[in-house]
Amino acid sequence: MKAFIAVLSIFIMLVSPAQSQNQKGVKVKDNVLSVKVKDIDGKEVNLSDYKDKVLLIVNVASFCGYTKQYAGLQDLYETYKDKGFEILAFPCNQFGNQEPGSNEEIKNFCSSKYNVTFRLFDKIDVNGNNKSPLYAILTDNPVTGKGDIKWNFEKFVVGKNGKIIARFPSSVEPTSEKIVSLIEKELKK
Repeated sequence: MKAFIAVLSIFIMLVSPAQSQNQKGVKVKDNVLSVKVKDIDGKEVNLSDYKDKVLLIVNVASFCGYTKQYAGLQDLYETYKDKGFEILAFPCNQFGNQEPGSNEEIKNFCSSKYNVTFRLFDKIDVNGNNKSPLYAILTDNPVTGKGDIKWNFEKFVVGKNGKIIARFPSSVEPTSEKIVSLIEKELKK
């Protein structure tokens, strides 16, 4: 019986997709490009479409003290969008019910108030039992560690190969030197 359990344990470790590696040596669990999501209009998007792009992934809300960061996100996007950079914004209503609107209301708010032109996605959960598969990867990986999203506008920088590079709390502005220098460094790779 002990031998069977040992063999079964080894088998599970060897075939576990969370620990498998792709041809570039990036563990699937560390790679956001393996995920499919829906955009704000309900269209399915395979994040592998963003291969060879540097990404800033952020959970957003329309009625938060950090909502003004939309302006900084848009500035950052305008500066680097033609150099291989994308922002992926995921509305979330898990923090103080600060994103109660429908996808259409969120889209209209972002467009009219902040002239947002970067990609907005379907409203999701970033914590808990209904956590999106993308955020399951973002919040449990070797680079940024394991831990729930603390509030709206938490940011993740992702390299061209889909590997998570860094995590920044809500208090770090999108146009901060920390984020900008990291994005520039990744774009040069």
